[in-house]
Amino acid sequence: MTKSAALIKTILFTFVAPGSVTVLLPYLILSSDWDLFAINLGIFHRAGILLMAAGFTIYLFSAFQFVFTGRGTPSPLDAPPILVAKGIYRYVRNPMYVGVLTILTGEIIFFQSEMLTLYAILAFIMVNSFVHFYEEKALTKKFGESYLNYKSRVPRWIPRGLFLKRLN
Repeated sequence: MTKSAALIKTILFTFVAPGSVTVLLPYLILSSDWDLFAINLGIFHRAGILLMAAGFTIYLFSAFQFVFTGRGTPSPLDAPPILVAKGIYRYVRNPMYVGVLTILTGEIIFFQSEMLTLYAILAFIMVNSFVHFYEEKALTKKFGESYLNYKSRVPRWIPRGLFLKRLN
């Protein structure tokens, strides 16, 4: 697949999949009467904008890494034929999911919504289950030992040493 075709498919996939998870479904939740209780975080809700921007940036960098390094797209139907372990993938194995969940966290803080909190928890459970039960097994089958080595040195969700120094 050419890089331009992969880029176009990545943009389309981004609107459909992460766009639905981070824009459409939160909009439907927020525009419903489901949110009976609001979380009141005061001025901290503005931090949600920073988290949404950070999550979007993380997602874009990792999706484009799939295009330019892996020669594929984030879609499982056009997954990269090359294992991507460069860029942000050197620090965390699932940066696209981390980006999407960071956007959702920003939305929770910005909109101060209890229902978005429940939705984000459910989204994380679903994503973690998908990664654990399907994606990691599929990547092991596809890339073999190189993926197992990558998996052993790069954490699934939180980069090592990001918040706490390792105790050695």
